[in-house]
Amino acid sequence: MLLGLDVTLLYLALPALAADLDSSSTQALWIMDIYGFMIAGFLITMGTLGDRVGRRRLLMIGGAAFAGASLLAAYSTSAEMLIIARAALGVAGATLMPSTLALISNMFSDARQRAQAIGVWATMFALGMAVGPLVGGVLLERFWWGASFLLALPVIALLLALAPVLLPEYRSTHSGHFDLLSVALSLAAILPAIYGVKELGKAGVELGPLLSMAAGVFFAVLFVRRQLRLAEPFLDMALFASRTFSAALIVLLVGLIAVGGTMLLVTQYLQLVLGLSPLAAGIWMAPPALAMVAAGIVAPLIARHIRPGLVVAVALALSSLGYLLLAQVRDASGIGLLVGGFALVYFGLGTIAALGTDLVVGAAPADKAGAASAMSEMVQELGVALGVATLGSLAATVYRLRILEHIPAALPQELARAVGDSLWASSAVAQHLPAGLLEQARTAFIQGLSLSTSLSALGIAILAILAALALRHIGTIGAHGKDA
Repeated sequence: MLLGLDVTLLYLALPALAADLDSSSTQALWIMDIYGFMIAGFLITMGTLGDRVGRRRLLMIGGAAFAGASLLAAYSTSAEMLIIARAALGVAGATLMPSTLALISNMFSDARQRAQAIGVWATMFALGMAVGPLVGGVLLERFWWGASFLLALPVIALLLALAPVLLPEYRSTHSGHFDLLSVALSLAAILPAIYGVKELGKAGVELGPLLSMAAGVFFAVLFVRRQLRLAEPFLDMALFASRTFSAALIVLLVGLIAVGGTMLLVTQYLQLVLGLSPLAAGIWMAPPALAMVAAGIVAPLIARHIRPGLVVAVALALSSLGYLLLAQVRDASGIGLLVGGFALVYFGLGTIAALGTDLVVGAAPADKAGAASAMSEMVQELGVALGVATLGSLAATVYRLRILEHIPAALPQELARAVGDSLWASSAVAQHLPAGLLEQARTAFIQGLSLSTSLSALGIAILAILAALALRHIGTIGAHGKDA
């Protein structure tokens, strides 16, 4: 729930913190996606570490670190300081996600119970996203943007007080030593690759990002070769031999790429195009998030009677329809279309988060649950971060190309740069702009939103077909009292 809150609170707080910290559009994107990038980079390390040192112990250590990083983020005085704090939050967050999911896999051995428990787990994340805009809207109406980070403190206090009493401890009894070289290789593979994709999405095809991605691929090859040679590998590559494991990871990755970028654009549309307050924007975001909650609870129940592959495919088809509806939004009168389309997107997200995660964890042996959970969470966090970087950058590029056509030559250079930089900069200097220019900026933003969601609709429609084919061999959940 805490991690869900963190996602939606920051999306709504972005315009306010960007103005307060005087951040550039590049810095704003780093503030948004460095959290997900660092989580993605460290999840495998933390998931494997939890298998070795104890999942409850790592959960509590990570929780304390998350609280400290939240304080640093709340009282950041510059964009650079907030980026560092968000990076620290990402590293700490990487300890929380696989620990909780791996503990659930140990607590429930029955396939149906485990699927329902993971559905509840995914629903808690969705519930955090659902109440995040409402709580965040109230906070942003009365306090400064940093107050949104302080919500982590009472949650972490409850975790540290109750975890020793309520949660069992689990660690692998034959996990071997902790291979630091494998840790270094995994980070050297993931982080440069992510950075390269981000820079390509922002600046186009350039040598630097291509070299960064090439370096990531090079270190990934070294990482895999080392794992295949080790008697006790840091990450058991045999997990990927499972068709279920690999196919479910792909569904989660691609599905979250589309959601991550669209979520950012929708929240910006509500505040910057429609001019809604954070509280009003949060209220409009609540119905889609509640649709995700419903999907997380209902999907595992349906999968007891209908094959999970078909359930996932239908949910993705509904998501594709939702993206198409979002692509039709043209002006303020389309808010109903926006909310309805985004509700379909979130319904699909809730389904793949619950069933996809269960398929990944269920395909792994109990002593590898931490590593499997880490892989599940890594691809989801990586997907969100890549979505923000690629779809967000695509929309920003369309915005800049469209708005530059309408900026008068007589406009002062500083104002022209602000308008061309981003829509929130345009809104901040609106009183100094010629009549109609701000409206042109809003139109340019909508065009970027339309293109991004149209591409998402196509990608998710293809993913629905692939999911139906790749997961068709999986039987209904708990058909024989265990994984079918």
